[in-house]
Amino acid sequence: MRKSKPKKRYLLPDPKFQDTLVTKFVNYMMERGKKSVAYNVFYDAIEQIEKKSGGENGLEVWKRAMSNVTPAVEVKSRRVGGATFQVPVEIRPERKINLSIKWLIDYARARGEKTMVDKLAAEIIAASKGEGAAIKKKDDTHRMADANKAFSHFRF
Repeated sequence: MRKSKPKKRYLLPDPKFQDTLVTKFVNYMMERGKKSVAYNVFYDAIEQIEKKSGGENGLEVWKRAMSNVTPAVEVKSRRVGGATFQVPVEIRPERKINLSIKWLIDYARARGEKTMVDKLAAEIIAASKGEGAAIKKKDDTHRMADANKAFSHFRF
């Protein structure tokens, strides 16, 4: 076990929207240290969302998508007397955000559109409407937690 908890690192806000959540999203999306490419992909996707949604603010659509994808509970494995139980637990606020970012990006990458800008824009629009693969993942997580509610007395 480590001696002390590592210090919390705080992110700088992004250059265009002055939002730290955007920076976190871009950091998750970035590959091989190419942050400017990731920023361009994100900003282009936001512009594309504004065009497709008919003038609605792209950042607001993205924030709505993030809140729609954010899970409330998940299941964790807990061994009790030789048996493994899936125990539903509430998710810490930090982890909620991390999971929603991760799911949005992963399922955007898995889409069939041609470029990452198109994929990301389509997944964000779908999530903001309450549909899409990232929303399905959240619903599956909640359903799993509901199904294992009987083991909630094994909480940590």
